[in-house]
Amino acid sequence: MEGENDVYDDMNLYITQENFIVEPNGQDELLVIGRLDKVTRVQPKTSQLINQRPTRRICGILGTIHLLSCDYLLVATHRIFVGVLNNAIVWRLAGYDIIPYIPNAIQRSENSSFLKMLRQTLDTKFYYFSYRYDLTQSLQRQHENKVPKVMPGLLQRSDERFVWNRYVLEQFKCNNMQRFQLPIMQGFVSINQVQINGQTFFWSIVSRRSVERAGTRLFCRGSNDLGQVANFVETEQIVEFNGQRTSFVQTRGSIPFQWQQLPTLRYSPKPRLTPGKDYLAACTAHFNAQLKYYGKVVAINLINQKGVEGELEATFARLVRELNNPAVRYEAFDFHHECRKMRWNRLNILIDRLAYEQDSFGFFHAFDNGSLVSSQQGVFRTNCIDCLDRTNVVQSMLARRSLTAVLQKLGVLHIGQMVENASTSFETIFKGVWADNADLVSLQYSGTGALKTDFTRTGKRTKAGALNDGKNSLVRYYLNNFADGRRQDGIDLFLGNYIVNDSENIIQPTPLETPRGWRYYMFPSVLLIAVAMFFVTMTYPSEFNTENLLFMLFWGAMIAVSATGILHYGVEFVQWPQLFPVTSFHSA
Repeated sequence: MEGENDVYDDMNLYITQENFIVEPNGQDELLVIGRLDKVTRVQPKTSQLINQRPTRRICGILGTIHLLSCDYLLVATHRIFVGVLNNAIVWRLAGYDIIPYIPNAIQRSENSSFLKMLRQTLDTKFYYFSYRYDLTQSLQRQHENKVPKVMPGLLQRSDERFVWNRYVLEQFKCNNMQRFQLPIMQGFVSINQVQINGQTFFWSIVSRRSVERAGTRLFCRGSNDLGQVANFVETEQIVEFNGQRTSFVQTRGSIPFQWQQLPTLRYSPKPRLTPGKDYLAACTAHFNAQLKYYGKVVAINLINQKGVEGELEATFARLVRELNNPAVRYEAFDFHHECRKMRWNRLNILIDRLAYEQDSFGFFHAFDNGSLVSSQQGVFRTNCIDCLDRTNVVQSMLARRSLTAVLQKLGVLHIGQMVENASTSFETIFKGVWADNADLVSLQYSGTGALKTDFTRTGKRTKAGALNDGKNSLVRYYLNNFADGRRQDGIDLFLGNYIVNDSENIIQPTPLETPRGWRYYMFPSVLLIAVAMFFVTMTYPSEFNTENLLFMLFWGAMIAVSATGILHYGVEFVQWPQLFPVTSFHSA
């Protein structure tokens, strides 16, 4: 479908008593969605719209979902231009609407919680889409998956790991509506037209967050039994120049076996192995999938090798040894120990250790006419404890090294010239884009921007950056303990991991009503009263005497006792997911 969109990009939505009718502008077919019978069908446009006025214009159909009240239609209403990638426009989702089929007033109040979850998930920054280019597939996978003569729809040929609205799109159950189904991807996209040595080319970064084991920072760690890991992100660096395209792919993902680090109100909860699990089976399943998609794997583990993270590092190293697969190599690098006291230049030690494999893995390189020059033979899979801050620093350094090789191959750089020395303006763009990538992926997983982005942006660690890291760490603490339970529920709802039952709150209790123990109310109440009385006692009298001092000591003791009680019973004060309650395990 060269030059034509695979998905309609400009439509009128008509809302009648019986139907939603979607009219693509300039086309001779309609999508009719029954509001009563919920049947979806594509029809030739004849007389259905006579005497009808469109309710609104939309730029995409995102899906449909069933909640307590009724079904809801999800549509994209606004978009922001990102750039042109592979001759196709890439957009960012900037507005949406959730439209009820037939609201049920009886259950409407209970339904509001589900709607809030859904909106919170759709409000996450950012979702991206294209009407013609498959953002979920790397250039190499697109080349390997040759398009058949009868081209499937954009959704049908996408990589299901990275389509965030696949579940809600598939609820239509209509086989011939491919051109109405708009897949969206969560992650990061930056497309830049740049110039080096007088040569102009496009340099782009595409990060794709996986829907497999998707979730929030402390409620979603490690791997499930199928080898699917938390915070798995595929990042692709693309160069387009003079009729040629290159691609370099890296991945990140949580340490691939069963472990958890559930919030307890402690600043840094101790990570623990989940007892009774087959760690080797999960690790094997994970790397088998990585080998299938990417070829050889170098697993770069950046966590601390001592302290609370030490057990995870030792377990990961042991499992890779037990895998005994020559296509998987384990590379441990204690980031914090090696780079302590701001010695960030020591990261070059790691890059040097990876140089041979990076050269042997190469990169994907093809011409616009489809002729293949080279393929990427392996992937670097990087992780730290969160797969955010330390991980992004190392990935940006590997990407820079690959870009030097790519631009030398394309003739943009002279032989021996390094990309970081070739153009000051491009170096600024490169650092800024990778820092933005870190911030957005971190925001989607942890709720805040990334740490250590001052190094990515400037090439050095600064005191201002350290202060900003402190602020982000405090915000993460609050969100992870008191807000992420509801955010986890929203993700599970949107992805179809949790299916709403019509009998909730009628025949069976709703999971949204979780009873709280007496400590949840007593300890905070005592703490607030004690703090208020302590300050009143301290500020009210004109002069201090023994009685005032005793009152201050008493209320100070009450502050200490109540605060200690809150920390001791911390798990009772955390906002936990309600749709899938988390079970906490404690090692002996």
